[in-house]
Amino acid sequence: MAGVRKKKVQGKKTASRRPGTSSAPDGRMAIYPGSFDPITKGHVDIIRRACNVFSQVTVAVAYNPNKDEAMFSPDERVQMIHDALPELKGRLIADSFTGLLVDYARRIDAGVLVRGLRAVSDFEYEFQMTMMNRHLCPDVETVFLMAGEQHFYTSSRLVKEVATFGGDVTNFVPPEVLDRFHKRLKNKR
Repeated sequence: MAGVRKKKVQGKKTASRRPGTSSAPDGRMAIYPGSFDPITKGHVDIIRRACNVFSQVTVAVAYNPNKDEAMFSPDERVQMIHDALPELKGRLIADSFTGLLVDYARRIDAGVLVRGLRAVSDFEYEFQMTMMNRHLCPDVETVFLMAGEQHFYTSSRLVKEVATFGGDVTNFVPPEVLDRFHKRLKNKR
């Protein structure tokens, strides 16, 4: 399972280098964080485009073990990311983390956070998060990528809701995820 980081790095100590300077060959490593429950075609689009800009992208599944009511476990979400993007093997790492995103960025020596924006309504929340992250860790920059127009209205939450009520979500999740998604929904009914 190349490209998937199975071991958690929560307690790992890193050298005292500036984030983003050592993990990728040319020092351009980014994190694309999110819940990815499940990963959608909109997420895949942002990940592919981020890989065009950065040497290495870590797709970081965020979860709170005390509060997470996700449909899929963090390990399942990491596996779905890997399954949906096999062509990015070697440049894409899928991982999960808990805690502050900037602490995770420091642990893996990433210097850039990638965030996707779908609409103006996303901007206010993302702006607040960016300012807080900058306050907590000024060395980590945030880069925004606009969602492709075909993905403006796609979100994991909406996809789960539509599928739960029997709607067709084939156009919204990667084929590698669709079967697993349908099986999970069938088991929940």
